[in-house]
Amino acid sequence: MTSLDKPTTTNDPQQDDDSKAVTEAALSEAFGGVRGMVETVLPGLLFVTIYTVNRDLHVSAIAALTVSLLLVGVRLLRKDTVKHAFSGVFGVAFGVVFAMMTGNAKDFYLPGMLYTLGTALAYIITTLCGVPLVGLILGPIFKENLSWRTRNPGRKKAYAKASWAWGLIFLAKCAILFPLYWWADTTQLGWVLVALKIPPLLLAVYLTWLFLAKAPPPIDVFAEMEEQERAEKERKAAAAQRPEL
Repeated sequence: MTSLDKPTTTNDPQQDDDSKAVTEAALSEAFGGVRGMVETVLPGLLFVTIYTVNRDLHVSAIAALTVSLLLVGVRLLRKDTVKHAFSGVFGVAFGVVFAMMTGNAKDFYLPGMLYTLGTALAYIITTLCGVPLVGLILGPIFKENLSWRTRNPGRKKAYAKASWAWGLIFLAKCAILFPLYWWADTTQLGWVLVALKIPPLLLAVYLTWLFLAKAPPPIDVFAEMEEQERAEKERKAAAAQRPEL
């Protein structure tokens, strides 16, 4: 259990290192880690590479969708989590549908751009409403659920800062991509989009780690519930052992 006035750091270097390691693992689980980033970049990179070479929308789209499905298949064979790979498949599939319907290769990127814009707004709006999206994402992973909202104000503040960072970084990315969607050709837009896949994500993850590293530790509500259940069992057992008057 974590008290509200518990210091954000300790004098024990090992404990601080353990806390940072837990935070890094949680961020990797939530946002996909290195492998998730590769799975995010590879389909778009393949699409723009093939399109740059032969200007064939159908071949480029089919290749991007195929590699996305292969990435999911590899995860299934390895019995790994598939949520990040599946999200990539859906993103590529929507892009393929858009591009095929309009016949405009640039529309392959439009669903992903709209998703980025929507995500940016979600980070900002949820923060303004007092329930920052980063906290909603990471709360279950840290086993704190929503305890940070009312019981851990320092942690809520860190989640708010992180959500603002994600929202503003994604908005900045959209400010670059949407003008290019109208003014640049498909290959120019594609290469810029590929170049902007990883750096903004890394920056947002790093800032999140930085904010949480300075925040109070999470309150493990699952451990609290287990402790309450144990105490209740002990109380009932003690009551059962009392001699009747």
